[in-house]
Amino acid sequence: MPDHVHFFCAAQPEAKSISVFVGKWKEWTAKYANRRLRLPALLWQPGFFDHVLRSEESYEQKWEYVGDNPRRAGLVQSAADWPFQGELNDLRFA
Repeated sequence: MPDHVHFFCAAQPEAKSISVFVGKWKEWTAKYANRRLRLPALLWQPGFFDHVLRSEESYEQKWEYVGDNPRRAGLVQSAADWPFQGELNDLRFA
């Protein structure tokens, strides 16, 4: 989406909080965008909205909602046409 981002993440036992994680993620992405794309350093608004997924059904519902977001916004006719569709990656180290 051109004005916001959705992403899925899983808490790790050593994680301080979702707020710390999102704050660090915003900091890293803003610095990267400024350095590589010359976007303003103030890329993100303060705050965020989180939703805890508690079941496989909830996960599937949210994944479909996020995937269909560009179509609902009128940016594409089909969710499959969105060129920036994400994918799931397991980033944990073995």
